[in-house]
Amino acid sequence: MEYMIIVFRARSHTINFANLLQSYKVPCQIVNTPRKVNVSCGISVKFDSMYLKSVQSILARRYFDTFGGIYQIIGQGLNQRIIKIK
Repeated sequence: MEYMIIVFRARSHTINFANLLQSYKVPCQIVNTPRKVNVSCGISVKFDSMYLKSVQSILARRYFDTFGGIYQIIGQGLNQRIIKIK
């Protein structure tokens, strides 16, 4: 299992960004942030890695002062690896 998450330190920004992605037809969902990612409000926006460039482009067009990073999640459970992309 592999996917990406984008995290913000404010729940409202997380929800707003998920809505923004959906308006650009980028499939996403709001999920609980993994505990190893220690910079968020507790929820994050999950999306498929094939949309990374689109997500980065959309993020660059808006200013979110609570942006915490984009992470790649590989595997699950004890074998889960988390890699910070940006």
